[in-house]
Amino acid sequence: MKTMKFPTSHKTQLIDISNEVNEAVITSGIKDGICVVFTPHTTASIFMFENQDPALRRDLLDALNRVIPLDGKYLHKGENAAAHLKSSRMGNSVSIPVVNAKPLIGKWQGVFFGEFDGPRQEREVYIQVIAG
Repeated sequence: MKTMKFPTSHKTQLIDISNEVNEAVITSGIKDGICVVFTPHTTASIFMFENQDPALRRDLLDALNRVIPLDGKYLHKGENAAAHLKSSRMGNSVSIPVVNAKPLIGKWQGVFFGEFDGPRQEREVYIQVIAG
């Protein structure tokens, strides 16, 4: 299993981690199976998203802010209820088929880490490649 640790620099941001996922698949030595990408944080997410147009990433964050505003009236005692709700909406893991030692990711897809409660000194992502 590969563990990624990295800081985030904004309150909300999307980070393309596709290269790290590809590298983990290659170095695993597994030809066919599944790659699971997971984050243990309740205010961050892992999900598949379009990876060609950076403006679409801003559109996604803007849409999430409209649906789950930072200044909404939440019962949560902390100040990060919106971050928890966004994370639960986007999910904390993806499973990607591995075929011929490559993750089966679409031409326009990427694997993204979503930060919803930053900036943070350290975030973690785990990548496990399992033989099938």
